Amino acid sequence: MPEADMNRKLESEEGKRIVKAGSKTPQKELPVDADVFLVNGNIGFVSKVDGRDKDEAWVWYAPTLEGLPGPEEQWMFQKFHQAGISVAGIDVGESFGSPEGRSFYSEFYTTVTEQRGLSARPCLLARSRGGLMLYNWAAEHPEYVAGIAGIYPVGNVLSYPGLAKASDAYGLSESELKRDIQLHNPVDRLAPLAENRVPIFHIHGDCDTVVPLEANSALLAERYCKLGGEMVLRVVEDQGHNMWTGWFQCEELVQFVIDRATE
Repeated sequence: MPEADMNRKLESEEGKRIVKAGSKTPQKELPVDADVFLVNGNIGFVSKVDGRDKDEAWVWYAPTLEGLPGPEEQWMFQKFHQAGISVAGIDVGESFGSPEGRSFYSEFYTTVTEQRGLSARPCLLARSRGGLMLYNWAAEHPEYVAGIAGIYPVGNVLSYPGLAKASDAYGLSESELKRDIQLHNPVDRLAPLAENRVPIFHIHGDCDTVVPLEANSALLAERYCKLGGEMVLRVVEDQGHNMWTGWFQCEELVQFVIDRATE
């Protein structure tokens, strides 16, 4: 998908808030077979590896809005399955890393670890704005995070979606969110991750105009390294916020996830 089309798609979805399903059996189209279920009215899924009943290694993917994860992720997910790793996620709508969305993430984590046999320490995999949700949850639960991988992930709410668009999801005015930004912005909440020695790996394009490299992965890497954290940032030349196959078939990223999830 060209970057301009991607930008329009993102803009068309920004009005959505926390999405809850009705009481009927939830439906979600996914690139791999999975069990789809509700957690506090939000649609979650687990694509499990057969043969284990508990403490199963897994990768937590975000975002899982309508149509996500998509066919682009199928190759990665199959690689994870081959390595004995399950894949899971939950749709909490366009929460932009808000406290409400984070609380739903905690409910999901409890459900899949206590009731569905997944291990206590997943590796997180953030694509695009999934970074806001996963990083903010991880900052509050670093002891449960084996690692964080990112495909052009958002790490700075000031960059995307911006205070004006994020404030509604936070239930705050723009000025209130600006006042409290250090409580909610991933690039300002890295210390707990560094203290818990959580390794990070990002791939990001140098031509990304939707989630600019400098304000997101590059800034996050600079701050994380200053805190003593371990992070690898692979910058891809002449690539933006698009559906280039290289994002989704990156052997180095897949191996990072496998190593962290199965440590």
